[in-house]
Amino acid sequence: EVQLVESGGGLVQAGGSLRLSCAVSGFSLDDYAIGWFRQAPGKEREGIICVKSSDSRVYYADSVKGRFTISSDNAKNTVYLQMNSLQPEDTGVYYCAADLHGYYCSPLVYDDWGQGTQVTVSS
Repeated sequence: EVQLVESGGGLVQAGGSLRLSCAVSGFSLDDYAIGWFRQAPGKEREGIICVKSSDSRVYYADSVKGRFTISSDNAKNTVYLQMNSLQPEDTGVYYCAADLHGYYCSPLVYDDWGQGTQVTVSS
């Protein structure tokens, strides 16, 4: 059974940093695409970073380029989202998700989801 569990969210001031973790089980990070998505209040869920290690493709949404990075520790079956220079518009619920193919960084594509973790950036 594929499972994903996010952690690391919280309240941070603008300009600060947070690192989110996504602990996965039931599949290999070498075989699946992993994505980080967020849903701001009143907005649709959007893909912000997606990666598939088998082909080294990484997608970054324009809104996070240069500020957010994705990494993984395959030995720990954990994926990380490092978020720097956070701004109030980064506030939302952050989800990690997995998909066998991950052709697009879209929530419509990804099949398996974590429960989400809240990130709030104060101005």
